[in-house]
Amino acid sequence: MPISIRSRLLLLVMSVLLPAVAGALWVVFDTFRSERETMERGLRDTTAALSMVVDRELMQRAAIARTLAMSGLLDEVPTMSAEERSFFDRQARHALQGLSGWVELRTEAGVQMSTHVPPGAAPLPGLPSPPKALSENEEISPLVRDPDTGEWHAAAVAPVRRAEKTVANLVVTILPIELQHIIDQQRLPSGWVATVMDPQGMIVARSPGGAAYIGRVATDDMRDLMKAHREHLFESRTLDGVPVRGYFSTSSQGWTFLTAVPRAQFAGRVPAAVLQLLLGGAVLLGMAIAGARWVSRRIVGPVEALRDMAEQMQAGQPVQSHATGIGECDHVANALEAASFAQQRARVELERKVNEAIARTREAEQRVSHNQRVEALGRLTGGVAHDVNNLLGVISNSAYLIERRNDGQLDLTSPLAATMRAVEAGRRLTQHLLRFAGRHATRPERQHLVSTLPDMQELLGIVVGKRVEVTVKVAPDTRPVVVDGSELELALLNVALNARDAMPKGGHLCVEAGNALPEDTTDLPPGDYVIITITDDGAGISDEVANRAFEPFFTTKEAGLGSGLGLSQVHGFCAEAGGLARIAGTPGLGTAVSLLLPAAPPSTAPIRATQTGEQATLAGLRMLVVEDNESLGDVTAAVLGSYGGQVQLVRSAEAALELFGDGPPRFDAVLSDIVMPGGMDGVALARQLRQLHPQLPVVLISGFSHVRPADGEFTVLSKPCAPQDLVAALGRAVSAAT
Repeated sequence: MPISIRSRLLLLVMSVLLPAVAGALWVVFDTFRSERETMERGLRDTTAALSMVVDRELMQRAAIARTLAMSGLLDEVPTMSAEERSFFDRQARHALQGLSGWVELRTEAGVQMSTHVPPGAAPLPGLPSPPKALSENEEISPLVRDPDTGEWHAAAVAPVRRAEKTVANLVVTILPIELQHIIDQQRLPSGWVATVMDPQGMIVARSPGGAAYIGRVATDDMRDLMKAHREHLFESRTLDGVPVRGYFSTSSQGWTFLTAVPRAQFAGRVPAAVLQLLLGGAVLLGMAIAGARWVSRRIVGPVEALRDMAEQMQAGQPVQSHATGIGECDHVANALEAASFAQQRARVELERKVNEAIARTREAEQRVSHNQRVEALGRLTGGVAHDVNNLLGVISNSAYLIERRNDGQLDLTSPLAATMRAVEAGRRLTQHLLRFAGRHATRPERQHLVSTLPDMQELLGIVVGKRVEVTVKVAPDTRPVVVDGSELELALLNVALNARDAMPKGGHLCVEAGNALPEDTTDLPPGDYVIITITDDGAGISDEVANRAFEPFFTTKEAGLGSGLGLSQVHGFCAEAGGLARIAGTPGLGTAVSLLLPAAPPSTAPIRATQTGEQATLAGLRMLVVEDNESLGDVTAAVLGSYGGQVQLVRSAEAALELFGDGPPRFDAVLSDIVMPGGMDGVALARQLRQLHPQLPVVLISGFSHVRPADGEFTVLSKPCAPQDLVAALGRAVSAAT
C-alpha cells in the first residue's frame, strides 16, 4: 500500500526527534552525574593541594626548630652565659624572620629564652616558669591556649641532645592566623567550608568563621572517620548544623585539612532539569508534527504541478516552465553558475596550496642544510677538542717533569701552579665546546651531594638573579649517586631558569636533597633512591601543564622566549640514570620539581698501585706507549720513566702489534691513545691485544673520540690526565691482572 508524502514526513520527524529526545535525557542525567564527580574530584584535589601547603608550613617550623637545636651555642645548656644567650636570641629571631610566632628554649627548669619578649627581657635563667617534661623526639604539638595571654598556638618541638642526652627542647610556635591566611588566600566558592585541625581534632583555622572557631572540636563522627582513615570522602554536618559533603586528608604529622560543600549543591537540580527537558521535548515534538503537516501540503502542490508538466511533455505539448514554489527546481541555472564559481575558487585554492607546499619544501631544505652545518660544526669541534687536549697533555706532563727534575734549584712553585690551572681551564673549555656541539660523552661518576649541591648555590644565584633568594639544604646522611656531574648541573640550571621566569618580581628558590622515602619511589624498581626537590613560590602551574611539562618542545612561553627543551633534558637525564622526574604545582602557590636518582652502591676498597713510601712507582714495569702525537708521546714516555717504568714508544697500532708475537708478552702494560691514523684505532688495538694475551693490562686515553669501549671493558682516561692519575690507573690495571 503506497504511503503518502504527509505520512512519510511524519514518520521522518518521529524517527529523528524521538532518538534525539531520548539522547538529550541521557545527556542531562550523565552531565549531572559528571558534575557531581567533577565536584568530588575538585574537593579531593583542593584538599590534597592545601593539605600539602599546610604540611609544608608545619615542616618549615620543624626544620627551623631542628636547625636551631643543632646550634653550638646550646652546648652549655642550661649554664649558658648571658652573652651566649643573647647571641642565640638574635640567631633565633633571624631564623624566624618573616614568620609569625616565637621561639622558646625550654629545660626541665622552665623557659630559658623566648623571642616572644623583647631581647634581654624575662624569661631569664632561674626565673620560675611551669616545669614541663622534655620531649625526646621531634614533634608537632597540638593546639594549646596560653593560660596567661589566652593566645592559641601549636608548636614544632625539637630535642637539644648533647652527649646522647636531651638537655632542652627548642620550640617554634605556629599561630592559627598563619594557617588561616593560607585558607583565606584560596577564595573558595560561596558556601564551601575549609578547616585545618590538629591531631586531636581541634580546629586551628576555618573558612568561613576564622577566629570564632579556633579551639572548637570536630564532631564525633568526623573524629571517628579521621581515626579510621588518613583521607576519605564523607557526609556529615558542620558545627553549625549544615549538612555537607566533603573530603579530608591527614598528613604524616597527624594534622588534617578538610574541604566541604553543602549537600544542596549536590542535589535538588535534577527534578527541575528533567521536567524542563520533558516539557521542552513535548512542545518540540508537537511543533515538529504540526510543521511536518504544513510542509507536506507545501510539497504536494509543486509535485502535482511537475506531474502535470510531465503529462504535457508526454502528450507532446510545449512546456512552459512555471515557478513551482520549490527553490531547487527554480534555481537550477543559478546552481550551475554557483558550481562554475566554486570550480574557479577551487583552482585558486589549489594554486595557493601548491605555493605553500613549495615554500614548506624550501624551509625543509634550509633546515636540512642547517642540520648539516651543525653536524659539520660538531665534527670540527670534536677534532679541535682532541688536538687541544693533546697540547694540554704535553703542557701538563712537561710541567710535571720540570717540577720533578728541578731538585729545588729554582722556585717554580708559582709558575707551575699557574700552568696547571691554565691546563685545567683549557680542559673545562674543551668539555664546554663538546657539550655545545652535542658531542659530550656522558661520564657517570660518584657524586657526593652533601658537598656537590652546596657548591652550586653561587652558580644558581647568578642564574636566577639577585631578586630570587636561593637556599640549598642537603641532609647529612644523603647517599651518593652515580651520574654525570655536568648533566646534573645542567638539569638544576634548567629547572632554576624555569623557576626564575615564574618569579618575575622575585621570590625564593629552595633546593633540598635527601634519601627518598618508600612512598616517593612507588613508580620505580625496588632499590634505594635519592630525591632532589627544587621548589619555588612563583606563579605555579596547572595540572594540564604539569602533565606535558617534560614533553620535548612544549613551552608556555611566547614565541622566541623558550625552546621547550629545558625540562625535556631534566627528564632524559633522570631516565638515563635509572630514575625519574616529577613536577607538581598549584596556580598561585608555586611549583616543585623532584629528581629521583638511584643511590650509589657502597664503595669498595680500591686496588692499590705499587707504593714506595708515599709515592706511586712503576719500577721494573715494562710499558708500551702507543701515541701518534710525537710531542705528547715523548713527554708521556718521559713521565712514566720518571716513575721507574721501562718505556717503549710507538706511533701507530700496527707498529704496536708487530712487537707482540705468539710467545709471552714483552710488556707488563700498554697505554694507547684511542684516535690514531691508519685503519686501526686504540679500541680495536686493545681488543686484539686482549685476544692475544687475555691477562695483558691495557689502559686507553683520549681527548675526544666517537669510538668508545663498552662499560667496564677497559680503563679509559681523558686528556689531559694528571701524571699521578695516569700512574695510578696503570698501577691498578697491573694489580688487577696479577
